[in-house]
Amino acid sequence: MSKYLGLTNGSRVLAVLLAWLMAAPLPAQTPAGTGEPNQINILILEGEGAINNVRQRVAREAMVQVEDENHKPIAGAAVTFFLPGDGASGVFANGARSITILSDEQGKVAVRGMQMNKVAGKVQIRVQANYKGRTSNATISQTNVIVGGAVVGGAVSGKLLAWLLIGAAGAAAGGFAIANSGGGGAKSTPTAVVSAGTPTVGHP
Repeated sequence: MSKYLGLTNGSRVLAVLLAWLMAAPLPAQTPAGTGEPNQINILILEGEGAINNVRQRVAREAMVQVEDENHKPIAGAAVTFFLPGDGASGVFANGARSITILSDEQGKVAVRGMQMNKVAGKVQIRVQANYKGRTSNATISQTNVIVGGAVVGGAVSGKLLAWLLIGAAGAAAGGFAIANSGGGGAKSTPTAVVSAGTPTVGHP
């Protein structure tokens, strides 16, 4: 005997329809806010324009933030930093010229412990972020300088250059004073006299 026995035709159709709907699997629901970003961007937070004294070896840290097209931070992005292969450069804390770090919950990645080489000049740190098939690139520009040291690669340290300029200005001022003293007459240059016996130095 049919379980729909005793029902009118319309009622039987409705009961069959309800039974079919209850047996059919529900479509998978995608939680809100979990969609993949259409693009990712790298925002440089620290390190841009930094000047590194190579005599101290340790450079300024670099920090970036990975975010989506709506400026929402992306956690878990793989961020790789690359130092130049030659010229003004250095190594990361792992001893290599590249290092990969995952972004934290705020989408941030910080690189600490970079050690610069002894070559003065511009250092271009290339940054690449990867997240679920999306890629973004950026560059952090820094400068290696020699402070209180010699000239390297044709570059002069800022302190040495300042002393040279001060010395040149002082010499020029002294020459001007001598040339304009004594009413324009020639000034004799004192000579040192050394006598026999007990050494003495004085004016003739």
